[in-house]
Amino acid sequence: MSAPWLRRLASAAATLGAAALALAATVTPAAADAGTAPVSQTTVVGVHNTYNQAAFPRLANALDTGTSMIELDTWTDVFGHYWKVSHDNPFGNGNNCVNAAQPADIYTGSTNKDLGSCLDDVKYWLASHTTTGPLTIKIELKQGFEANSGMGPAQLDTLINSHLGSLVYRPANLLGGTYSTLDAAAKANAWPSRAALAGKVIIYVIPGTVELSNPFDSLHTDIEYGTYLKNLAAAGKTSQATIFPTVLGAVSGDPRTQYSDTSIRPWFVVFDGDAATYVNGIDTSWYDANHYLLTMTDAQNVAPALSDTAPSQADAQARVALLASKHASIVSNDWTGLPAVLSEVLSRG
Repeated sequence: MSAPWLRRLASAAATLGAAALALAATVTPAAADAGTAPVSQTTVVGVHNTYNQAAFPRLANALDTGTSMIELDTWTDVFGHYWKVSHDNPFGNGNNCVNAAQPADIYTGSTNKDLGSCLDDVKYWLASHTTTGPLTIKIELKQGFEANSGMGPAQLDTLINSHLGSLVYRPANLLGGTYSTLDAAAKANAWPSRAALAGKVIIYVIPGTVELSNPFDSLHTDIEYGTYLKNLAAAGKTSQATIFPTVLGAVSGDPRTQYSDTSIRPWFVVFDGDAATYVNGIDTSWYDANHYLLTMTDAQNVAPALSDTAPSQADAQARVALLASKHASIVSNDWTGLPAVLSEVLSRG
């Protein structure tokens, strides 16, 4: 006699559970005040492999979407001493960057230029969009640095300084002459407001896929730049650095414990990893509580999976809101045709 009652109770519980889930799905983070909120307390959206000509004829077209992050894949050319930009061709450039010399040039001219030209495209686009930003530039060093051949962290800094100069928000700016390490500055939430960083760029680098699979490369990009930055600080030359070294990979706990050299750990306050891994069982509130910047990649793969390139706007916005609630600073995706999503600024957490 109790079986029907139990079935009715189970059915009622399932209905209430479904209703609760439906209600939770409608609760989304509020749009952030893009002017007063520090960059550490907002969630923005970025486009993976922004240099792809199939997605955007020119890099400037990608910037026009309102994206807050662009990604450039680079390869070292130790003979010409420059960085190529392409997805999988280490021998040539394959991208939508042009050889611009002024803002009027960024939508014209031939493409397939080097990293310096891509940075010029950013510089000249920002010249006409001075209230936009900050723009994060994520650089994947496909096969890492080659410092022994004159293409190490110092040379990349020189390149960035020569093309972007004062537009760069640097590790030294976060230190502000007050904090001894980036970790201390981040924990004090010394990040400026988004309005204060209008027209500026924040640059971070990650190890590349070729580097990570190279059994002969034991000095990866993150360790190499982190060590370089620590040494600059010791020499009182932090202002030379243009880049935030970044921990790659979503893992539980403090991922900086992977570095056996404990002295470089406090120089990592930017993290990058797979969104689905972060969402499935990792306490990402730790990043938010310490005011670290956290990029969650491949947002479409979080269950339920969305289209890689063309989800509905509503589904994409719901996914960004979900990852904002999971403490992402940047939600990375390939939704190139959704400017209303790419331009979003939400409250983090």
